[in-house]
Amino acid sequence: MGIWFSTTSSESSKPSLDELPENCLAVVMEYMDPPQICKLASLNRTFRGASLADFVWESKLPSNYQVILSKIFDARTFPSHLGKRGIYSRLCSFTTFDDGNKKVWLDTSMGKVCLCISAKGLYITGIDDRRYWNHIPTEESRFSSVAYLQQIWWFEVDGEVEFPFPAGTYSLFFRIHLGKASKRFGRRVCNTEHVHGWDIKPVKFQLWTSDDQHVASHCFLKGTGKWRYYHAGDFVVEDGNVSTKVKFSMTQIDCTHTKGGLCLDSVFVYPSEFRKVKDFLNHS
Repeated sequence: MGIWFSTTSSESSKPSLDELPENCLAVVMEYMDPPQICKLASLNRTFRGASLADFVWESKLPSNYQVILSKIFDARTFPSHLGKRGIYSRLCSFTTFDDGNKKVWLDTSMGKVCLCISAKGLYITGIDDRRYWNHIPTEESRFSSVAYLQQIWWFEVDGEVEFPFPAGTYSLFFRIHLGKASKRFGRRVCNTEHVHGWDIKPVKFQLWTSDDQHVASHCFLKGTGKWRYYHAGDFVVEDGNVSTKVKFSMTQIDCTHTKGGLCLDSVFVYPSEFRKVKDFLNHS
């Protein structure tokens, strides 16, 4: 009887995960990455409760998240009951603003602000003349369409964005595809019939910021049938509570030859550290 009693008492006294204090778990979660927190939250009710603590997600949000919220959401319709985890989740979703021409989101793996501008949100010389440019639908763009250049002498694309980027260094990229991609019998094919002129003279990329930063670079466009991110330059944001205006351009205005067969999807702004960890940003 004594042996039976002691064995049963020993087994029943073993601690379980449910008995861990939520506040202690939350303190540990504060030092974890969001994907890790979400995995732990699925274990049981205690871990889920700990994962909802505001201070856990406060450290994951951009330091100027309230300024960003006021920029991309209407204060009259944005839910007031959302906790910090709900706000983080909202920011991780692609949020469209500026008449549908821009999208902003938090990268889920690193929690950094990213932004892109559609081709329809850019100023493209000759875009209204269908002899040169066309907007074509595609599943390969976040905006469901790209600008396709058949042929032109004067190639010039300009754009600008004004946004409260958190303090840090950012890189700007043009997402370009040589050739027109389409689906045929369920398979992706690429028509390169009009691709020409990009190997004669390089394209010039430039960017300017409202605090007088300026960067210029030159690059030959190469490689058909594949989307490539062409790095236009970097800029630094000192104060995330103030919107930074960035103007940028991509030009090839040597009129001694035509150029064509190019798809322009979007312009992307990523934190510069992404170039070390995101393979798609390194096309060479």
